[in-house]
Amino acid sequence: MVIAPSPTTPVQVSSTQSLIATQRQFFNSHATQSYDFRIAQLQKLQAAIKTDEDKILEALYLDLHKPKFEAVAAELIFNLEEITDAIKHLKQWMRPKRVNAPLSQLPASAKIMPEPLGVVLIIGPWNYPFQLMIGPLVGAIAAGNCAILKPSELAPHTSAVIQELIAATFDPEFITVVEGDKTATQDLLQHRFDHIFFTGGTAVGKIIMRAAAEHLTPVTLELGGKSPCIVEPDTHLDYTARRIAWGKFMNAGQTCIAPDYLLVHETLKTELLEKIQEYVREFYGDDPAQSEDYCRIISDRHFERLSQLIKTGQVLLGGQTIAAERYIAPTVLDNVSWDDPVMADEIFGPILPVLTYRHLDEAIAAINARPKPLALYLFSQNKATQTQVLESTSSGGVCLNDTIMHGGVTTLPFGGVGESGIGVYHGKASFETFSHYKSVLNRSFLFDLKLRYPPYADKLKWVKLLLS
Repeated sequence: MVIAPSPTTPVQVSSTQSLIATQRQFFNSHATQSYDFRIAQLQKLQAAIKTDEDKILEALYLDLHKPKFEAVAAELIFNLEEITDAIKHLKQWMRPKRVNAPLSQLPASAKIMPEPLGVVLIIGPWNYPFQLMIGPLVGAIAAGNCAILKPSELAPHTSAVIQELIAATFDPEFITVVEGDKTATQDLLQHRFDHIFFTGGTAVGKIIMRAAAEHLTPVTLELGGKSPCIVEPDTHLDYTARRIAWGKFMNAGQTCIAPDYLLVHETLKTELLEKIQEYVREFYGDDPAQSEDYCRIISDRHFERLSQLIKTGQVLLGGQTIAAERYIAPTVLDNVSWDDPVMADEIFGPILPVLTYRHLDEAIAAINARPKPLALYLFSQNKATQTQVLESTSSGGVCLNDTIMHGGVTTLPFGGVGESGIGVYHGKASFETFSHYKSVLNRSFLFDLKLRYPPYADKLKWVKLLLS
């Protein structure tokens, strides 16, 4: 059984100060710095996730009606792969890297040495509440940090399971969970951390960054944006429609890298939209409200916001809502303009607006006229077209001829650019995010040239000779 969600009582400042001080004291003991310690903690986390699998899946279902397949694939397997990757490569990641010292410094050696940052704060979102809480934690542990986790109160059952899992697995002086509403988050942000990792919306990201600036705390902000999906006439139509429908409507569209809108070549629109409708019916049946494979909206507030957006344009597919269940059907909107409300901000729900273009340059110009998105999708088999889009646009990441899948590749750093985020993680990038790369120069006592010491008379010509 899933344990009951913890009440969203604010954390008192004094207890927060004490918690951070305790973790900082533990970090300063250097206990977290050894390879053996880090590996042991990663293995403990790995075992705990496997042990609590049923609890985690039930919590995700209660919070989001998340089907077991999507929960296992996106929330559990993803994190287990991250842990496996970290365990496999940690020794290599931790190893100092030797670099060349210039002639003017010889005899000397130089190296770059990764070291942990200290006590870090990880603030998670509600849409993938387990994956996006535990994923960054893997990097924090691998890099040798202590961590305080703040799960989203909008996914209370998952938050409770995370709290229970972490408390049963780690000493609180090393890793602990603070539950609560935004008051708890605001309290945490009053204090100094060595890094803050936040996943969520751009508006809250700005609040996080302002709070971090008070202590000059570095931040990683994994945000979002309106991720465009360009579809060219030379695409494989059937696969394209299926991959778009899957990427858009999984998790009821509540995915930061979901295709936010379609930019379809005008010659292809009718045929593509017919295919998308076919695949939505194949995935979820004639009535997706009855499907065990279709999620629900996280809260009443988001349900109301999305319900208003459906009124934009012409509903080509879906449009049905059930307020009591927070259900919104997979919806496709035609006859949408750039000025419509649905195109103003990231949708973050199961609504897919469709716009058309005549020439690819028009589509690229429209994308570049707006904030840089977290993801960009292009469906085209033409290499020149792929190159043109890659070189002419800026986005956090790009996936060619598919959706979402690039986010699951541990060897690809994941993050945004501009308003879609600051910093990257996944795989080695997570280790680097939670590490400081310290430069070390080791000078020899073999000899000591007097060239650099005063008096400087007649020495400048020799310095210039060294630099030439």
